[in-house]
Amino acid sequence: MKIIVDMMGGDNAPLAVLEGTAQAVKEYGVQVIGVGSEELVRKTAAEHNIPLDGIELVNCTETIEMCDEPARAIRSKKDSSIVVGLNLLKEGKGDAFVSAGSTGALHVGASLIVRTLKGVKRPALATMVPAKNKAYLLLDCGANVECRPEMLAAFAVMGSCYVNRVEGRTAPTVALANNGAEESKGTPMLREAHQLLKATPGIRFVGNIEPRDVPNGDVDVVVCDGFTGNVILKLTEGVAKMLLGMLKEMFLANLGGKIAYLLLKSGVGSLKHQMDSEEYGGAPFLGAKQPVIKAHGSSKAKGIKNAIRQAKICVENDLCGTMQSALDELTTSQAD
Repeated sequence: MKIIVDMMGGDNAPLAVLEGTAQAVKEYGVQVIGVGSEELVRKTAAEHNIPLDGIELVNCTETIEMCDEPARAIRSKKDSSIVVGLNLLKEGKGDAFVSAGSTGALHVGASLIVRTLKGVKRPALATMVPAKNKAYLLLDCGANVECRPEMLAAFAVMGSCYVNRVEGRTAPTVALANNGAEESKGTPMLREAHQLLKATPGIRFVGNIEPRDVPNGDVDVVVCDGFTGNVILKLTEGVAKMLLGMLKEMFLANLGGKIAYLLLKSGVGSLKHQMDSEEYGGAPFLGAKQPVIKAHGSSKAKGIKNAIRQAKICVENDLCGTMQSALDELTTSQAD
C-alpha cells in the first residue's frame, strides 16, 4: 500500500510531517510517496536524523499557501504539492492522499482532480470529535457552508459507512443537528431534511439533536451544513481548551491543588488523551472517489502519523467502494 503525503502542508512542515511519516512507515508498514521540495525535505531529514526508508520523494517547486484563493491556486499552481499529490492519486500511483495544507484547496482539488462518487455533488469534510461517552463523526464541518436536504442525506449515508468501516461500530446512529428535538423545529430546509433522513435506507436515524446534547456523544454521526458544523467544532475545541486550562490553574494554585493533582493524575491524563484531536489524525473528505485525508493545520508528528493510519484503514476496508454502493441504494430509493 502506498500513501501519498504532502510534505509542505501545515504549520509545522516539513519537520513534523517527516517525523510523523517516518513513524507511520515503521509502525504500520506502509510505503509513502512524499511530495514537496525534495531539497528541503532531504535537508530537514539529515539535520534531525530522520530516516527516509520507505519514503519515495517527488519534487515540487510550488506550495499552496493558506492565504491563496483555493480554486485559483488549484488551477494556477500545477506544480504544488497538493496538486501533484492529488494527480498521483488520480493516476493510481498511490492509494490515498494525506495533507495538513489548505482545507479549501484540498476540497476544490478533491472535487476537480480526484472527482466525486456518483450521487455526490461536493465532498463533505468529516471529523471525529471527542465527547463524553464516545467520539462522534461530525459532517459537514466546514467544506459546504450551505446544503440542500439531499446533500445531508448523502452525508448521513457516507458518515454511517465511515464510522462502520473505520471505527468498527455496528449499526451506527445518525442525528441531525437542529435547534430542537421535535420534527417541527428548524428552518424549512432542516424540516425537509428530517423527513428525508427518516426515509433514507441503510442508516439508523434517531432524529434531531440539540447542540447542548452533542458533546455527550450519545450518537455516532451528527449531520449538518458546513457552517453549523464548523461552529460546533470550533466551539467544542475552544471550550475543551478553556476547561483544561482552568483545571491546570486550579491544580497549580496552591499546595492543596498540587496534592489533589497527584491523587487525580491518572484521571486527568485520561481526560487529556480523550480530548486530544491528534489521536484521530485528520478529517476525510467523504464523497471523493479515493481517500483524501485533511490533517489539522497545526498537526505535530502524532497527528500526521495517525492521519496516515486513518488513510490506511480507509484503503484496507474499501471505504469509497462501500460508500458508492450505499449511495447507489439511496439514489434508487429517491427515484422510487
